[in-house]
Amino acid sequence: MTIMNRILRYFLLLLVLCLSTDTLLAQTQGYQELYQVKRKETIFGIARAHGVTVADILKANPEMDRPDYEGLKKGDYIRIPSSSTSVQNAPAAVQQRPEPVANQDVRQREVRIGVMLPLHNINGDGKRMVEYYRGVLMACDSLRANGISTDIRAWNVAEEADIDKILNDPNAANRDLIIGPLYTKQMKALGTFAQKNNIRVLIPFSIHSNDVYDNSNLFQVFQNSNTLNQAYAYRFCQRFKDAHAVLIDCNDTTSTKGGFTSALRRQMEHESMKYAITNLKSSEAIFKKSFSITQRNVVILNTQRTQELSVAFAKLNGLLATTPGIQITLFGYREWLQLTRPSQLENLYKFDTYIPSTYFMNASSSQVQHFKKKYRWNFHQDMQNYPQLFAATGFDHAYFMIKGLHMYGANFTGGSGMVGYTPLQNPLHFERMGNGGLQNKAIVFVHYTTGHRIETINF
Repeated sequence: MTIMNRILRYFLLLLVLCLSTDTLLAQTQGYQELYQVKRKETIFGIARAHGVTVADILKANPEMDRPDYEGLKKGDYIRIPSSSTSVQNAPAAVQQRPEPVANQDVRQREVRIGVMLPLHNINGDGKRMVEYYRGVLMACDSLRANGISTDIRAWNVAEEADIDKILNDPNAANRDLIIGPLYTKQMKALGTFAQKNNIRVLIPFSIHSNDVYDNSNLFQVFQNSNTLNQAYAYRFCQRFKDAHAVLIDCNDTTSTKGGFTSALRRQMEHESMKYAITNLKSSEAIFKKSFSITQRNVVILNTQRTQELSVAFAKLNGLLATTPGIQITLFGYREWLQLTRPSQLENLYKFDTYIPSTYFMNASSSQVQHFKKKYRWNFHQDMQNYPQLFAATGFDHAYFMIKGLHMYGANFTGGSGMVGYTPLQNPLHFERMGNGGLQNKAIVFVHYTTGHRIETINF
């Protein structure tokens, strides 16, 4: 054997040995393959396409989980873990699988979800619902990491879509839960379909459909303003039953808050609570006469506008300066949760402000910061800047409903304490409406304390 042949033989032997070692190492560590990243791909999408979780990929690629990691780029290679190291049953939105036995208890199998919303990029409705749907997908990913499998399918149900044609899809009839629709005019057809096929329907935003009063399969998240005003007024009287209420007329002809102040006055009269009425334009002396020196005063404006609120702050600060020992609490409106200027926040804290709402996200909490970071990681963009973050709403809705169905199956009603889930933003607590469906009765009072803290009081 020539020296050249001997060298070539040793080189080939070494190459085979290296390849075998790499293969063995990959199998030992649970790696299925090296995957080359394509343009605009996200870690979330890659994980879903391979039936694994984001956490699985990060574990297989620890360099991606460092703070200085710059994100996926086209052409990068990442290790994909094998199915033996990850939670099984990736969502069927990207993977087909045999359908489960029709009568199998949902507690013993994957939870099958359908999303019927305008999932497009044409207008604001579509863009918001795409973000909401992303939150649903993130909830499925988190649940899968905790051993709860899901099979999710989505349909683009635009405003002018014929929902009956969509409901003819055989995959629609075998869902355990359908989230949708966005538009009230599509509710009747979907509700009838749900009754026929024994499917739960979560109505995520529509407040005008009356089908929930007749259809026991429906879960309605948000309520109309009259229902909310009555709920806020009732909780107000419970919270401040020993206080002295002061209603301030702000002379705002454009105000939409008359419904609340009227409901509040009726409730206070029913509860025999004393209250006074004054005007924002009143003189300081007349304004002061409406307040109690011995009881805590709870002030309610009949407008949410910031210009009137600023005038009210000035008058209340003047009252504090001239009346030592007077106690003043302000009861406001959800729009005030968007106040961010230091002077505005300082006054909210100073006047021990309570703001009623159906949702609240504490942007400084570690849970929220983690969610925002994960959303950015998955989709290479931040959430849209709305008071209610739609991805967080989708996450809360899906996590609550899917976990509840997994735990209780057909007996799940979404009642208080059934799921034990702390929401990111949207609390849920459903109550049965007679023989009909269920409405979410959860509300919160967001409390700006004099100690410069924000706390939430849940009802």
